[in-house]
Amino acid sequence: MQELNLPIYNFRLKSSENKTLIFDKLRKKYLVLTPEEWVRQHYVHFLINQKKYPVSLIALEKQLTINNRKKRTDILVFNKEGNHEIIVECKAPSIKITQATFDQIARYNLKLKANYLIVTNGLEHFYCKMDFENETYIFLKEIPDYQ
Repeated sequence: MQELNLPIYNFRLKSSENKTLIFDKLRKKYLVLTPEEWVRQHYVHFLINQKKYPVSLIALEKQLTINNRKKRTDILVFNKEGNHEIIVECKAPSIKITQATFDQIARYNLKLKANYLIVTNGLEHFYCKMDFENETYIFLKEIPDYQ
């Protein structure tokens, strides 16, 4: 897999039926290693190891319904009170981050009302803090560490 603009982590990998699988420590199972999953697993480890977010506050592929269509957040981080704190949208490294990517995560956030949005393809990372009063977001250099 491609090297990412994130720290290197030791992942448990195995081969099965000519596919590479990666162990997801949150869901406690092996998943097919796609380029997007490679980014998601790196980003989860980044949140836990570098930003110090507790594993217990991180959910992967949480389902939500928007306009009667089922969608899934890649990574959803809760705060201590159980409210949505961060939504992370992961793309494969080959996917360019565009306005459409931000529109997708913004639609999710109309329902979830998270304080921070992150869009990453593993090479580029965009961090936004929501300004609900002015219905916009403010770009940041990075997200805060867990408090």
